[in-house]
Amino acid sequence: MYLPKHFAETDLGVLHDLMRAHPLATVVTQGPDGLDANHIPLHLDAGAGPNGTLRGHIARANPLATDLTVNRKILSIFKGPDCYISPSGYATKAEHGKVVPTWNYVAVHAHGELRLIDDRDWLRAQLDGLTAEHETALPHPWSIDDAPADYIDKMLGAVVGIEITIDRLVGKWKVSQNQPAANQASLIAALDGQPMADLIRQRQQ
Repeated sequence: MYLPKHFAETDLGVLHDLMRAHPLATVVTQGPDGLDANHIPLHLDAGAGPNGTLRGHIARANPLATDLTVNRKILSIFKGPDCYISPSGYATKAEHGKVVPTWNYVAVHAHGELRLIDDRDWLRAQLDGLTAEHETALPHPWSIDDAPADYIDKMLGAVVGIEITIDRLVGKWKVSQNQPAANQASLIAALDGQPMADLIRQRQQ
């Protein structure tokens, strides 16, 4: 990933927060037919290893679960808020007009080794944790125990667990840090109410 120094984010807590808030990762693998990508919700265990460990599951029918020729060194991409930035949002447009459009975004790249786990107890614990994380805030949280036991047993047989020990994390926060303070302030006003406005404000000069 192209990463100018002023857009680099290295704070582990900030990177982990984005991964938790946007858990649907794009998992990129390299196989005999070239690059492949799967979109998988991953649960972060921040305390497992220096950079954390990611856990999830995939369909047993997914070639990733059975193809031993796939390189298990993988890249998981977590993408946060993004936004088109119009030149009209820059205060300096009225001064000299030397402005062009761009796109602001935040993203985390997690590099690591993927391991397959074919263990029903492990899978059940992973699914319980993933479900609880996303159901807790709902008015009527659903639990795996709400479904018939034989149905859940069948569903468990259709998936395989995955675990990714994170070797390296790379974060990019492209949120107008390269703009003068006047442009940052005018963008915050122009994007009022959008997540990008808050991200620019957090990095404001």
